[in-house]
Amino acid sequence: METEHAPTASPAGEATETGTASTEASGTIFESARGTAVKLLSRYESSDSYIDKLLEAELRRTELSPADRALVTELVNGCVRWQTRLDWVLTGFYHGEFTKCLPFVKNSMRIALYQMLFLSKIPPPAAINESVEIVKRLKGDKHAGIVNGVLRNILRNIQNIRYPVREENPVLYHSVVYSHPQWMVRRYHERFGEHDAELLLNANNQRPMLTLRVNTLKTTVEEVVRQLEEAGITHQVGRMHSSSILINSLRDVKHLPLFEEGLIAIQDASASLAVHLAAPKPGMVVFDLCAAPGGKAVYAAELMKNQGTVIALEKYESKLRLISDNAQRAGVTIITPQQGDARDFTSDVLADLVLVDAPCSGLGTLAKKPDIKWRRDLDDIRQMSTMQRRILDHAATLVKPGGVLVYSTCTIEPEENEDVIHSFLETHPDFTLDPAERTLQPEVCKNGMLQTFPHIHKMDGAFGARLIKKQ
Repeated sequence: METEHAPTASPAGEATETGTASTEASGTIFESARGTAVKLLSRYESSDSYIDKLLEAELRRTELSPADRALVTELVNGCVRWQTRLDWVLTGFYHGEFTKCLPFVKNSMRIALYQMLFLSKIPPPAAINESVEIVKRLKGDKHAGIVNGVLRNILRNIQNIRYPVREENPVLYHSVVYSHPQWMVRRYHERFGEHDAELLLNANNQRPMLTLRVNTLKTTVEEVVRQLEEAGITHQVGRMHSSSILINSLRDVKHLPLFEEGLIAIQDASASLAVHLAAPKPGMVVFDLCAAPGGKAVYAAELMKNQGTVIALEKYESKLRLISDNAQRAGVTIITPQQGDARDFTSDVLADLVLVDAPCSGLGTLAKKPDIKWRRDLDDIRQMSTMQRRILDHAATLVKPGGVLVYSTCTIEPEENEDVIHSFLETHPDFTLDPAERTLQPEVCKNGMLQTFPHIHKMDGAFGARLIKKQ
């Protein structure tokens, strides 16, 4: 199940800090950039919705200027990304129980503190005044006075903020300073050691760059680079995947001719590598069992030179349109979107290649989706693993002798990755692992499988295994 999309965090960082510094005199408080951010954060806190969906829906209907829209995105994602660190500081300065604050009050303080700690182009007094005004208009002078006092006290002592002592409790220290749940930090320490765990935590907190994949059916990397240069968009060609180009521009690429004409797609390099691992060839019959929004199916069809058959299966009918739209824009005609469940899909024809881009915890994509770390726990990982094994077991019945089965995820958790493959191979002796090094660069391979990490490969954390069905 794909998560390839434009990052919701503003990639250019401080270039987004130019939103208006005062609340507009007309309209409601929620028509300002910071008021909108407070509203979205409060809505996120009281619902099960993911922050990127809330942001997308709000910005679609807003009349904010491009600069203020970028500021909303920066504030919302920044506060979610750094929530533990922000709350640690606010708890230390707030007289009473900060966690029991009214949501609008709590989030008004969070956005002010986020600006004070992380956005150097916005004067702290302006950030404080805006949050105080929001609280004043929503809850009155009493609450506004408390917020003003807390934030100005933090500003006076900002160089002396104390965090947990690393030597006394390294897990708590990393949890607060890098704003990750303690269970996740503890796992990272155990798996990677404290030093590498810290690098990974830091990488998860970076504002994500946007990765474009060049559609070689229609153009070349060189032509796309030329057009990006003409548009003044800073970019770099991917080191691990030569058809991927990273940009760090605030521009909405979906309105660029490059995107509208299907010359590029938005797809992380780790997802592209999973398709390369599958190595689809012209004329093949391919089943993509968890296809929406269709990025991997489209890329497979491009590598097949638009020759053969790709069945793009999706459980939810409402998402089939996404697959069709992406295929049409790319100029691909061999994809057939089809509604169905990957756990019981049947076909009269066996496939040369079956792709299982499995539903997963998404814990390799925390830079793009910071709220995932607050929405997941160990039970989620275990439950995902059970479902993934069931999907993979069924997918094996759809592969013809000599055919290929590729399993991929966008997580770095072993229970969802190599453990699933090892279990599968133990119960399916008619399949063998085809070493990933035969298809991919050794730098992205581990134990014969695709494995990327944000702090090592500068892309999403992802996994892939290529399995061959014996003749």
